[in-house]
Amino acid sequence: MARYHILHETLYDYGSAVSLSQQMLHLIPRACPWQHCERFDLDLDPEPSWRQRREDAFGNPVEWVAFHQAHQTLHVRAEMTIDVRPHLPASLALAPAWDELIAAIAYRGGVAPRAADLNAKRYLFESPHVRIKHELEPFATDCFPPGRGVLEATRALMEKIHTEFEFDPEATTVATPVLEVLEKKRGVCQDFAHLMIACLRAMGLPARYVSGYLLTHPPAGQPRMVGADASHAWVSVYAPGSEHGWVDFDPTNNLLPDTQHITLAWGRDFSDVSPLRGIILGGGGHEPEVEVTVTPVEG
Repeated sequence: MARYHILHETLYDYGSAVSLSQQMLHLIPRACPWQHCERFDLDLDPEPSWRQRREDAFGNPVEWVAFHQAHQTLHVRAEMTIDVRPHLPASLALAPAWDELIAAIAYRGGVAPRAADLNAKRYLFESPHVRIKHELEPFATDCFPPGRGVLEATRALMEKIHTEFEFDPEATTVATPVLEVLEKKRGVCQDFAHLMIACLRAMGLPARYVSGYLLTHPPAGQPRMVGADASHAWVSVYAPGSEHGWVDFDPTNNLLPDTQHITLAWGRDFSDVSPLRGIILGGGGHEPEVEVTVTPVEG
C-alpha cells in the first residue's frame, strides 16, 4: 500500500471586485475499492456565505459554495492524506473480446439490461469535449482486430497514442477539439485522455475520463519541489469480468495506473470533473494560479 499527503492550492485574483460567486468544487477524493481517504480538509478564503457537500450525477463527492459578499481574490486549499492499494488486473487476456462485449451490452427489446451495463452506457455517447467523428475509427481500427480482448486492444490503442503523439503544453487549450489533437499529434494528458476516449466510443466501447494526481519523481539527488506536481488525467474502459468492472489506462505515460495514481473523480470528460467550475458576477480577466504537491508518507 502507498500513502500520500496531497496539497492542492488554487488562487484566483480577479483584478476587480466580484460581487457574487457560485462554485462547484471537485476536490474531494472519490472513495474506491482500492483507495481510502484518511483525512481531508477544504479551506476557502474568503469564507463562503453558504456551502454544501453532496454527490454529482456520477457519484463523485462535490462541494457547492456561494459567496454573497464582494471579494477580489479567492484562495482554495485542499489538503488530504490518501492510501492507495495495488489494483492492476490479474491478466488483460481474461477480459472478453471487444466485439463480443459490444454485442453483449447492445439494447434488446423486452430484455432488461444488467445494472452494470446500463450504468456503463452513459459513457458510450458524445459529451462536450469528446465528439465521435468518423475520422477516429480509422485511426483506432488496427488496434481492434476481430476477437481481440477488449483490454489488450485498449492497451494497443494506448501504446499507439503514446508513440505517435508528443507531449506539448503549448499546443492546446482546454477547448481544443479532439480532431485538432489528432491532426497536430501534440497535446497534454487531458488531450490524450479525450482522444483515447473518443476512439474507444467510436469503436462502440464505454469509456470514462478520470481525473486525479500522479506521483512524480524529482531528478536524482534533488529534493521534491513544493507545488511542482499537477493534476493528471487518464482513461477507464468498461471490462465486465474484471475485479472492479473497469480498468484504467494512462496514455500520457503508456502504463496501467496503480499505486502512483490517486483518483479524484470520473465522468464523461473534463467538463464533468473540473476542479473548480461556476459563475461570477463582476471581476476582470483572471487566470488561476494552481500548485499541487504530492508527497509520499512513510509507514
